[in-house]
Amino acid sequence: MQQHNEHALKKGDRLQGKVALVSGIGSGIGKGCALMFARQGATVVGTDLNAEAARKTVSEAALEGLTLHFSEAVDLTNEQQVNALINGVVKEHGSLHILLNAAATAVFKWIEDLDYAEWQLTLRAELDSVFLVCKAAWPHLKASGAGSIINFASANAYMALDGSPALAHCAGKGGVLALTRQLAMEGGPFQLRANTISPGLIVTGATAPVIEQPGFLDAVMAKNMLKRLGQPEDIAWCAVYLASDEASFVTGADFSVDAGAIAW
Repeated sequence: MQQHNEHALKKGDRLQGKVALVSGIGSGIGKGCALMFARQGATVVGTDLNAEAARKTVSEAALEGLTLHFSEAVDLTNEQQVNALINGVVKEHGSLHILLNAAATAVFKWIEDLDYAEWQLTLRAELDSVFLVCKAAWPHLKASGAGSIINFASANAYMALDGSPALAHCAGKGGVLALTRQLAMEGGPFQLRANTISPGLIVTGATAPVIEQPGFLDAVMAKNMLKRLGQPEDIAWCAVYLASDEASFVTGADFSVDAGAIAW
């Protein structure tokens, strides 16, 4: 694992000259992608509902000699706040080339225990927020002439995992998968690409308690062809590719980064 992490810290210029907005930089996949984008030369603006966590990520970046820009917490289900965020990014940095929507919140309960408010909360956080940010960023990504949207579906958009009460989450991520394919079609005439990444189980602060539940890890490993859990940088490397000019012919695609879990 140490060797794997050292590789993740490698710096380059694959995103040099690009301005990227990354949501959810306070932890997990969003944090990993923000740091990786900065290591590859992008100007990275991050957002997170947890301002304290976001500032910790900014401090970690500084220890690497990197700069992450963060101003204040933004509720991505609030249209006015989202519009202000996007307008602020473009005003300060002149353009927007990359949008990565990693922020998400979900309630994990069986259908018997899941109430309508929890269902709505999950869909607002996992689907509505993606729509609002994409809509606000769309004209600026179009204007860039080579914009890239990276959204997050999930292995749960394809399969139900035995023992996992993920009904609302499955619905939200399935929606993101379909939404992004439509965005790819609408963005095609403007060289605006839209793709999804579907992670398997990634070790983050949010998933740690779930991993510790009796029997859950065994169910995950039974599906994983590679017998290890994912790390945020496993997802971030895929995101770097999709954000870069290397992927200029790639749109409407979904990348399963899941140790082969859905390939059975």
